[in-house]
Amino acid sequence: MANDLDFNAIKRLLDQAEDCIIKARKIFFDHYLTGKSETILLQSDAKNIIEGIFDGENMICDDDRIYPVPQNYASKSKLIPGDGLKLTITDDGSYLFKQIAPVKRKKVIGELYEILDKYVVDVSGKKYQVLKASVTYFKAKPGNKLTVVVPEDGRSEWAAVENIAEAGNELEKE
Repeated sequence: MANDLDFNAIKRLLDQAEDCIIKARKIFFDHYLTGKSETILLQSDAKNIIEGIFDGENMICDDDRIYPVPQNYASKSKLIPGDGLKLTITDDGSYLFKQIAPVKRKKVIGELYEILDKYVVDVSGKKYQVLKASVTYFKAKPGNKLTVVVPEDGRSEWAAVENIAEAGNELEKE
C-alpha cells in the first residue's frame, strides 16, 4: 500500500499531466482555429496554464486551488467576482494573469468608508468591499463618492473602483 508521500507525489504528477493536456489542447485548437503560429510559440514557453474564477481577491480553480491575484492587476483590469481568469505560470515561476471571461457588469455610485483597515463602498445600503490598491490609486478618501463596477445581478461582496464620481454624474443606483 502506498504511503502519504507516494500518494502526494502521484497526485502532483497527475495534476501536472492534466494541466499539460489542457495546455496542449488549447494550443492545438488556437492554432487550428486561428492559424497563428505565434500563439503556439508564446504558450509553449509556459509551464502551466490554469483557469479559474475571480472571487474579489483570488482566482479559485475548479479543484479549489487558490491563487492570489495581485491587487494592482485586479484594480487596473477592474476585475469583479465571477470574472474568468487564466493564469500562466512561466518556466521561471512568474505568474501572469489574464481576464478571459468577464461577467455582465453595471456601474453604480456609492460612498467610501474605511472599516478596520478595509475599504467599503455603500451603494444605497448595499456594502461592497473594494481593493486598497484601487482606493490609493485614485487617492480616494472616506466620504468620497465613487463610481464602482459590480456584477449586473448585484450579488457580490466586492466591487471594482471605476473612478471618483464627479458632481452631476447621474448613473443608475441600485
